[in-house]
Amino acid sequence: MKTLDLLRLKRRQLTTLAVAVSLAAALLPGALHAAEAASAPEPADPHQWLEEVLGEKPLAWVKERNEASFKVLKARPEFEPIRQDLLGVLNARDRIPGVSRMGGFLYNLWQDEQHKRGLWRRTTLAEYQKAAPAWETVLDLDALGAAEGESWVFHGAQCLGPSYRRCMVNLSRGGSDAQVSREFDTVSKQFIKGGFELPEAKSQLTWLDENTLFVGTDFGPGSLTDSGYPRVIKQWKRGTPLSAARTVFEGEAKDVAASVMVDRTPGHQRVLFQRALDFYTSSSFLLQGGKLGKLEIPEDVESGFWGPWMLLKPRSDWSVGGSTFKSGSLLITDLKAYQRGERKFKVLFQPTATRSLAGYSLTRSRVLLSVIDQVASKLEEWDFSKAQAPQRREVKAPFPGALHLGALYDSELPKDELAERYFLYYTDFLTPDTLFLARTGSDERQVLKSRQAQFDAAGMRAEQRFATSKDGTRVPYFVIWPKGATADGSNPTLLYGYGGFEVSLQPGYSGGRGRAWLSRGGVYVLANIRGGGEFGPAWHQAAIKANKQRSYEDFIAVAEDLVKGKITSPRHLGIMGGSNGGLLMGATFTQRPDLFNAVVCQVPLLDMRRFHKLLAGASWMAEYGNPDDVKDWEVIRQYSPYHNVSKDKTYPKVFFTTSTRDDRVHPGHARKMVARMTELGHEVFYYENTEGGHGGAADNEQRATLQALEYSYLWQQLGR
Repeated sequence: MKTLDLLRLKRRQLTTLAVAVSLAAALLPGALHAAEAASAPEPADPHQWLEEVLGEKPLAWVKERNEASFKVLKARPEFEPIRQDLLGVLNARDRIPGVSRMGGFLYNLWQDEQHKRGLWRRTTLAEYQKAAPAWETVLDLDALGAAEGESWVFHGAQCLGPSYRRCMVNLSRGGSDAQVSREFDTVSKQFIKGGFELPEAKSQLTWLDENTLFVGTDFGPGSLTDSGYPRVIKQWKRGTPLSAARTVFEGEAKDVAASVMVDRTPGHQRVLFQRALDFYTSSSFLLQGGKLGKLEIPEDVESGFWGPWMLLKPRSDWSVGGSTFKSGSLLITDLKAYQRGERKFKVLFQPTATRSLAGYSLTRSRVLLSVIDQVASKLEEWDFSKAQAPQRREVKAPFPGALHLGALYDSELPKDELAERYFLYYTDFLTPDTLFLARTGSDERQVLKSRQAQFDAAGMRAEQRFATSKDGTRVPYFVIWPKGATADGSNPTLLYGYGGFEVSLQPGYSGGRGRAWLSRGGVYVLANIRGGGEFGPAWHQAAIKANKQRSYEDFIAVAEDLVKGKITSPRHLGIMGGSNGGLLMGATFTQRPDLFNAVVCQVPLLDMRRFHKLLAGASWMAEYGNPDDVKDWEVIRQYSPYHNVSKDKTYPKVFFTTSTRDDRVHPGHARKMVARMTELGHEVFYYENTEGGHGGAADNEQRATLQALEYSYLWQQLGR
């Protein structure tokens, strides 16, 4: 079943200090003064004009700084060799094509030097198992863009099963989240003249049947939430104008978004509407007998459906039916019985101090669990195929590293030959990616695809270490050593982190990083700080809102541990992160500029006074708090990079990157930070790609150029 789990969707859209003041502390004179200061109006922002994304003056400012940074970094001796290396990795023919199943085909978007924006293509599983599959092109994005004079980036398609002939294809200008949606025929391989078509917006589409769509889009004033996502869901009939579509569900302006999911599993058809109340909570409503009924589950419990079953994952401890289930557990129950008031659950997963659930995938008779244990992946399956109680077993799979699951089961097919087959993808820091075809009930699996080594890993090694944060918490991190490196304090070292939105960072193979960094003698470090999801919801919730500073303290603790262990020294230590990780970079270097000599701050949040007023920023207040609330701002003000940069401190020469077409995290964050640092006398580098959206680049040429600039900067700052 293809559920629209809104919470997971929001995390993908992903490409995101003080302890709260107690009542007693608030009565102290110092606290009163702080509260008065927090409630006082902020001084006028002299750089707010840079928030005009496409304004003539701001774009001229961007062009000037782009040229200055590009001139210096392109002249570095590393730049062109690294760019060519990266381009070779990105365009390599032995890349494993990521596929999604639709009926009898596996679909893939393929980009290379001849197809920069990509071919949307398909093949069969039988062909995919061959070393050189025969691919059938469905849509050529480069040809389409050239014919229409547009810089189209493919944003996927919603296709109607079980035939998957009718699709709504989503096309983004330059990679922004906003997209144009058009009806497409996968048999004739043509857009359907007079078919469904939506203008550019952050739309959400779902088929009800061949002649009906559920649509959430920009219907005009009042139809979007404060976060810029659909607030209203309408039912749109073929042959009628969008203006005639009938409203069937509404959220509120303060919600993150409204959404709808249609389950077409024979015998278990259902329609679910959701209001995402914030980034982590939602209200769900099932359409039954033409009427909406609220699904009575706590707002912070994630739900999914599987035939007659409902799967539930609480984000906080849940006491129900005489039992208490820990946050991060996975429960299953009979949906109809639950709706009748029964509260009987089977626990499929229960977290421990070191184990968390990364996700699950569904076959016809099994629930497959991807489990993280001390940041490495394990695999389990529950068998529901027999009349007796379901049985659990551990699946022997490659370890340690990261496993990713993808069941091939199509619940809309009455007879599905692939109902118990699934893809299993394995990677670690030094092992090239491998894709297996597996079958439930067995540990045997077939290697479908495996990449050639993209760099010589002989003599390299990876290890896991632990740092102790300010409050005593043990924080894991990985160190990947290049060949011949020793702990002498002089290793150029790149420390990467994210620490937000319950996103887990796990081991992964990167040919680009291997060639541009490890093979040239650099040490790479991956930090698993609080705010992430490596140890479940509690690890994330320990570093949000009033406790967000813990993320930064964890990251600083890892940096200090690297210096203490003589893996590196501040002169040779650089840090990198994007989006929420860009905020991590900004908060860290403004608090501890003495620890680093390089900072790559990518598509960042930096002005935390206005983040909720810019693009999708309002949807992240569940992570950071509300700057308009006096107490929240007291906390946020302590780490907001834009408000804490000082002319009296010496900072490393920071490299800020962003994209003009990023309509998720506003490019004004990076622009304004550069302007402020420059006016205070600090040297910085800046590069704003005119395309690319939140990912920073729209094709492999742009990706290679951007990354080559970043690595050239790192070698300039950190090289021996």
